[in-house]
Amino acid sequence: MESFGPWSLVALRSVLAALVAGGVLLAARVPLPARRHWAGLAVVGGGVVVGFPLLTTLALQTSTTSHAAVVVGLLPLTTAVLGSLRTGEGPSRLFWGAALAGAAVVIVFTVRESGGALAAGDLYLFGALLVCAAGYTEGGRLARVMPGWQVIGWALVLCLPLAVAGSLVALPLEPVRLTAHGVVGLVWVAAGSTFLGLYVWYRGMAAIGVARASQLQLAQPLLTLVWSFLLLGEEISAAAPVAAVAVLVCIAATQRAGRRAARTSRAVRTPARRP
Repeated sequence: MESFGPWSLVALRSVLAALVAGGVLLAARVPLPARRHWAGLAVVGGGVVVGFPLLTTLALQTSTTSHAAVVVGLLPLTTAVLGSLRTGEGPSRLFWGAALAGAAVVIVFTVRESGGALAAGDLYLFGALLVCAAGYTEGGRLARVMPGWQVIGWALVLCLPLAVAGSLVALPLEPVRLTAHGVVGLVWVAAGSTFLGLYVWYRGMAAIGVARASQLQLAQPLLTLVWSFLLLGEEISAAAPVAAVAVLVCIAATQRAGRRAARTSRAVRTPARRP
């Protein structure tokens, strides 16, 4: 955001990521997805390609990166709930207890940092949680029937016309101040976060399930706090790292519960050997 406005940034990152994804799909000669998958790809595109980046970027106009990072710590719980409803996964009570504990830490932090009331930036962030969770859930489901990189690749290609139109409208209306830092950031969020990051994310969700994979993202707040301090020089309140570490503690519990449930499920499906 040193170089671009919020609307320009989202549009440009989507255009660049779609060009990368389209080039990879063409080089690999990947056929078009079946018609029944396009609705799901549209949800992925609307949630993680357009909705989440736009809403979080708008939020960062009034919120710091460290504050936004911990609020987004609610995303794992939101994704787990939607994933359970959409895919029929049934995590254990221990899993839900740990997930709710992590969410509670995030809510307390948000209220404390905002002085007891939600700010406009928090409303953007909570909206981002809902649309992104829907995109993650649908992407995780699709990644079971096609490679994860194709899921995000086709979602990006589907959003390309909208992204190009958005760029043409936003760039003349918002100030552009090109700096090396801003351009590198744009390239990274396009190729790294939007394409490569989501490729490995959907692959992981297909491997271990939407609900369990979603809780690994509880590590994101702590990692974002570290990078915002190192790269942006942002001041971090005393409550922010405490909240992030408390959330990380919940990861171990959710993953332990997930592994236990997976072992139990395999034992039920595997018939006992006769002597």
